[in-house]
Amino acid sequence: MNNNLYVTKRNGEKEAIDLDKIHKVITWAAKDLNNVSVSQVEIKAHIQFYEGISTEVIHETIIKSAADLISTDAPDYQYLAARLAIFHLRKKAYGQFEPPKLYEHVQKMVDAGKYDAHILEDYSKAELDELDDYIDHWRDMHFSYAAVKQLEGKYLVQNRVTGEIYESAQFLYILVAACLFANYPKDSRLDYVKRFYDAASQFKISLPTPIMSGVRTPTRQFSSCVLIETGDSLDSINATASAIVKYVSQRAGIGINAGRIRALGSPIRGGEAFHTGCLPFYKYFQTAVKSCSQGGVRGGAATLFYPLWHLEVESLLVLKNNRGVEENRVRHLDYGVQFNKLMYQRMIKDQHITLFSPSDVPGLYDAFFADQDEFEQLYVKYENDPSIRKKQIKAMELFSLFMQERASTGRIYLQNVDHCNTHSPFNPKLAPVRQSNLCLEIALPTKPLEHVNDENGEIALCTLSAFNLGAIESLDEFEELSDLAVRALDCLLDYQDYPVPAALNATEGRRTLGIGVINFAYYLAKNGVKYSDHSANGLVHRTFEAMQYYLLKASNNLAKEKGACPKFNETTYSQGLMPVDTYRKELDAICDEPLHYDWDALREDIVKYGLRNSTLSALMPSETSSQISNATNGIEPPRGHISIKSSKDGVLKQVVPEYERLKDQYELLWDIPSNDGYLQLVGIMQKFIDQTISANTSYDPSKYEGGKVPMKLLLKDLLTTYKLGVKTLYYHNTRDGAADSSNSDVAKDEAKTSQATEVVMAEDDDCAGGACKI
Repeated sequence: MNNNLYVTKRNGEKEAIDLDKIHKVITWAAKDLNNVSVSQVEIKAHIQFYEGISTEVIHETIIKSAADLISTDAPDYQYLAARLAIFHLRKKAYGQFEPPKLYEHVQKMVDAGKYDAHILEDYSKAELDELDDYIDHWRDMHFSYAAVKQLEGKYLVQNRVTGEIYESAQFLYILVAACLFANYPKDSRLDYVKRFYDAASQFKISLPTPIMSGVRTPTRQFSSCVLIETGDSLDSINATASAIVKYVSQRAGIGINAGRIRALGSPIRGGEAFHTGCLPFYKYFQTAVKSCSQGGVRGGAATLFYPLWHLEVESLLVLKNNRGVEENRVRHLDYGVQFNKLMYQRMIKDQHITLFSPSDVPGLYDAFFADQDEFEQLYVKYENDPSIRKKQIKAMELFSLFMQERASTGRIYLQNVDHCNTHSPFNPKLAPVRQSNLCLEIALPTKPLEHVNDENGEIALCTLSAFNLGAIESLDEFEELSDLAVRALDCLLDYQDYPVPAALNATEGRRTLGIGVINFAYYLAKNGVKYSDHSANGLVHRTFEAMQYYLLKASNNLAKEKGACPKFNETTYSQGLMPVDTYRKELDAICDEPLHYDWDALREDIVKYGLRNSTLSALMPSETSSQISNATNGIEPPRGHISIKSSKDGVLKQVVPEYERLKDQYELLWDIPSNDGYLQLVGIMQKFIDQTISANTSYDPSKYEGGKVPMKLLLKDLLTTYKLGVKTLYYHNTRDGAADSSNSDVAKDEAKTSQATEVVMAEDDDCAGGACKI
């Protein structure tokens, strides 16, 4: 190594390279870490130095050198690389390692238009100084390398054109807390700010992308999920497209319910013309979704919903298929197909399903969600009416087409609309649930927009967060964490802006929240139970009972203080029905765990005082935000002990929590013999979760004859899902080699060193670009 190299400093001056300074920084970053070598990092970095290299590039080279050494044999390199990255990040943001005083920082950022001016209006210098004394900037050192890169790429306030970064993580956490509780009484709000800051910065509460990247900035739209229903008129379709553009541009993931749109050939204007069908309007919605890049944080994405019995269903099911031409495909949307009990019965009995245009069968579409008995009565009536246009298809053939397209694309999803309404926090007669969202975990009432400024329509928004199960030592902790999460998110509903009147209408009336979990696989591992052998069933029942109980209790307490949400009367909670009253009783055969909380007393309090929030829980994916907490994704089993995730920020390696102690306890996705155990756990969770769950099914074709998953098995899992009361299914994962190897050299090298390596070639962000992954 040539020690006579000259480097270029940040101010443009040149000086001889100081290897001792580099050594000291790496040694500092390696302090108290296990099985890391300072010299290994130095050797790997030195090879890449060259004459005139800038100090900034040197630091980035050292970071990359440390990051390349991350492996299951030496997982602590992810913390060494993270500390080096934090050091570099702070030098870029502040010109020095030590962060400035909070008040000075906020003042500077408000003046630059980066922070919302209300922070200085609502908080005095003395209060900000008190919060500054409370901040623990050393918590930055608990991030993994993947977390720091995600912070840099998506969450920290920055100029996305120049790449300038203006803050570090602890300022993010304290200011999110300060903004959310700004309107609390002055004698208590700093206490809430500090407690929420602790919960978020110590990774007990995980925040979604819109909140982390947006709260404290002048942009005030933080709901992760937006559900928009279109009617069948041109005015309604245009209003839907307009709402899509507005929300995609503000970081939201979109669910579109287009099930009312009439089928090709239907008469319009009394037969003056015939309808062009669904395809042109789906293309119109696709264009709206892809029109904005969501501020550089993520690309727009949406899932579009329609019923299985729609007259055009055979054409709609293949819209993502790679075969065919652009004219008959709409590939850049995902699709949610809607089922109910009657559809499954027709398949089980090997009967036919009759397809209709919703416009030809009055009342059928609404009854599909609101009243299953009425739906069946009308359905049979219209089947027997020769004057109504229809088509019959063997139910087995239609289900097989659905499963074939789901398997081949991975992204044709399922919604059981009867479960979404019979096991629901909403009274289906007053507020039926007619769709889900981009990631299939939100189930909220919507009403079609009649025009752009329609104040009577309902665009459902859901604001998300999650508990880190891996950071919870006792179920009793849910009480404090639920109080903090519910209060913070409820504040956010009043804090944010609403670009479309129908969204304000729905939010003010229902005040819906969706709080989920991350790090579930680690939680199972550290408790010594598994997905596949049913050993986790009791633990999962106890955990999700505690979570939902304390969430409801928190919202009930908030209702006592601030009043129930205005449309509380449209919930089943107002009738005294709890989730434990309406679940599928078939679950009792797989889990006989008793209830451990006083649901009757809570029921009485809720009927008497109401709930501040119509919904409290939803289990979402968490591809990005789980990395911030160094946690496993949502409820999913990891594909490997070390994951290699490729995004626009480069290749990121992350090791599962406590790998060295728990490596034999983790159950990896492709080692799980079937979906049965996983689906049982989802069913148990759904017993308590009041919205729904982003649940996936996974298949390894190599386990089956001819390398093909039998259709019989796919349909069996579909029926199991329905039987257990599961409301939605999200991704269909197929092991095709891409999960275990990659063309990238990094992935190849890692695959050689670890048999348990996951390589995920992820899209830009959560939910394949949508905001609902937290």
